[in-house]
Amino acid sequence: MTTTTAVPHRRIGFGRLRLLGQGPMFTASIAVLAALVLVALLAPVLASHDPEAVDLANSLVGSSGDHPLGTDQSGRDILSRVMYGARTGLLGPLLVVAVSTLLGTVLGVAAAWRGGWVDALLSRSMDLVFAIPGLLLAILLVAVAGSGMTAPVAAMAVAYTPYVGRLVRGIARQEKARAYIESYRVQGWSGWSISLRHLLPNIAPTVFAQSAMNFGYALMDLAALSFLGFGVQPPTADWGAMINEGQSAVQLGAMLPTLAPSVCIVLAVVAFGIVGEGLADRIARRER
Repeated sequence: MTTTTAVPHRRIGFGRLRLLGQGPMFTASIAVLAALVLVALLAPVLASHDPEAVDLANSLVGSSGDHPLGTDQSGRDILSRVMYGARTGLLGPLLVVAVSTLLGTVLGVAAAWRGGWVDALLSRSMDLVFAIPGLLLAILLVAVAGSGMTAPVAAMAVAYTPYVGRLVRGIARQEKARAYIESYRVQGWSGWSISLRHLLPNIAPTVFAQSAMNFGYALMDLAALSFLGFGVQPPTADWGAMINEGQSAVQLGAMLPTLAPSVCIVLAVVAFGIVGEGLADRIARRER
């Protein structure tokens, strides 16, 4: 009787990615994201003013010692609102990425592992959702459930799930064809045990890299919804809503109410894109 021994498969592993070895742009992007997260977490401590306190006597005051970035048309401190806006600006995309990554991973692995009609059904379902623009889906849901953060986040999570699902399905099918998977199956391991203990850890870094890029896209989409009035509502500080509110200030020659949140959005989106691309390049080099 011959005993089949599982062939150990080299895992990419998060520890092998050496995050700070990707070059100065990658390191700078990590620093920018870390700073944004710290500002969001410490906003109540760092902000010198109440972000929702209206002071019409100080409307559109320029930069000063008390207001480093000036005030908006309602006399609210722009710097404090930018800091608090980082909370909604980062929390929404985080929820979108978390939910879509979880759902997409489950659907992608199930489709790749089961194959046959299960694969066909899940793939066609993801294609159907993929064909619906995420912003349109969010607007429709907001029309039913009302504006705020919940409806746009739920809609964008559904819209982003097919992106993750199709990626996971592709790499899971490649991984499933490897010899180490077959060796575990010969030993009698169940499909779910192999998937949870070996398949998922091997595809996780690639999914993580895609999620980093999706974070930037989701941030931009949610900011666009807030700008259009479908997302976070005033007076709550939100980068997208602040840009919308600052349009009237631009006509009066005050650029900072719109420029400050716009810069934050650009920095965050670019940083997440660089981090995602850096992780993807690192994974590709290790797999060659």
